[in-house]
Amino acid sequence: MPHRQRGPQRRPAGIPQPELRTSSAAWLEGVLSMFEAEGLDVPSLLRDAGFDPDSLHRQNTRIPVDEVTVMWQLAVARAGKPTLGLRRELAATHSKLGTVGHAMSCSATLGAALARLARYMAVISDATGFSLHPEPRGCWLSMEHTGGSLPIPRQRVEYALLTTLMQCQWLTRRELQPLAMEFVYPAPTSDRLHREAFGCEVRFNAAANRLLLSSADMAIPLPTYHETLGEMQEHLLDEQLDLLGQATTSSLVCAEIARRLQHGEPRRQDVASGLGLAERTLQRRLQEESVSFQSLLDRTRRELAQQYLADDRHTLTEVADRLGFVDSSNFFRACKRWFGVPPAQYRARIWDGPAALAA
Repeated sequence: MPHRQRGPQRRPAGIPQPELRTSSAAWLEGVLSMFEAEGLDVPSLLRDAGFDPDSLHRQNTRIPVDEVTVMWQLAVARAGKPTLGLRRELAATHSKLGTVGHAMSCSATLGAALARLARYMAVISDATGFSLHPEPRGCWLSMEHTGGSLPIPRQRVEYALLTTLMQCQWLTRRELQPLAMEFVYPAPTSDRLHREAFGCEVRFNAAANRLLLSSADMAIPLPTYHETLGEMQEHLLDEQLDLLGQATTSSLVCAEIARRLQHGEPRRQDVASGLGLAERTLQRRLQEESVSFQSLLDRTRRELAQQYLADDRHTLTEVADRLGFVDSSNFFRACKRWFGVPPAQYRARIWDGPAALAA
């Protein structure tokens, strides 16, 4: 099925509300300042996207993931620029990582700083999954956006990964060159700006959105290392995770399930092992939170199904595989239970809903 390019969209009537995922208003403020630097009329953008500008300045404000998506859709449509934000100076100047960035700068090495980013990404956005995957040449930095029912614009993902690379350069005070850069999206007509932004060849139609840093880069010591201050920042971030409900065993289990699903339905003992827990300990902690492993597996699949079905680059068979179902009939029955309609009908509702915010 060809990938369809559509204008800005809101969730059509009849599409169930997903588990609410949000991004920090501080991070969104940085994105809006980048939009302004790209020549966009931000007040008009906020007004037409239905945002209250004053709410962005209130302490601890969080923005639902689909509202952020609509903002990006509008910005790309109005800029008429498929590479919106894809410039190093923009990513270096306008990102706002807040306390997470402070904690990263107090780390001993770049690898330790990125581990902190993975641990505390939910403070910036619990709709963004950031993970590290070591391999012989170095370490893949992977990013995935989840929790919404609208397709995530590729520009949002590209900007987030470029921001991560620029943060690494600022932390190390060095020019870093990734060994590889991959995106799940189809190749653009020209990838020159992508190669200039990331400083390496870029592959498209890949399995994940990720960049590869060398082992030597990951081991670079940070000039701002401060163990005591880093521990203080972690304490503040742990409190924020608690407030967001992201420090629970349930949230950790969901994240581990999501990481493993594309390799098949994960067993409870494997998830426990991935979290560094004995299976009995995991079972006890979930009981304390009054939730079962099976319900978390179902919830994670449902949330990911909403994301994958919103992106028509994936066939229904591929979606079933990515969700760890042994066959498509099980996926069909699950969609009927989750959404009240089969997967094809659910996808049609998403794509044929009203494009409410045309430029």
